[in-house]
Amino acid sequence: MSLSTQIMDAMKVAMKAKDSQALQALRSVKSAILLAQTESGAKQELTEDEEIKILQKLVKQRKDSAAIFSEQGRNDLADPEIAEANVIEQFLPEQLSKEEVATVIEEIIDQTGANSMKDMGKVMGMANAKLAGKADGKTISTIVKERLS
Repeated sequence: MSLSTQIMDAMKVAMKAKDSQALQALRSVKSAILLAQTESGAKQELTEDEEIKILQKLVKQRKDSAAIFSEQGRNDLADPEIAEANVIEQFLPEQLSKEEVATVIEEIIDQTGANSMKDMGKVMGMANAKLAGKADGKTISTIVKERLS
């Protein structure tokens, strides 16, 4: 079942349950997917990887907003953002733990023979390709920096 179909089904469930928070999050996902499909030069159907990237971007936006609101003491605004991020995360593949990401990065470093920060770009490129959708880019970057410094 495609992601769009899953989103529509979840929207129907949220409407029936009168869950306005989930409905708002799902509508934003549907909107982002439709926007990506109708961009000039874009093909009609998005690949699964493209859909996952869109979802990751939406989750990251909400978590960043929640962090800013929390710093400013505005938990009334942060809580809905976190709730929306949790709803969207349900459609993402299961994320790897930091230890699992570190293991994969160690393998990549061994394969490439990287030994300094000069090789970070090479390691990051391979890590992002291998861990796409399974780990956050910030987590990957942090672990790569730790290993190469």
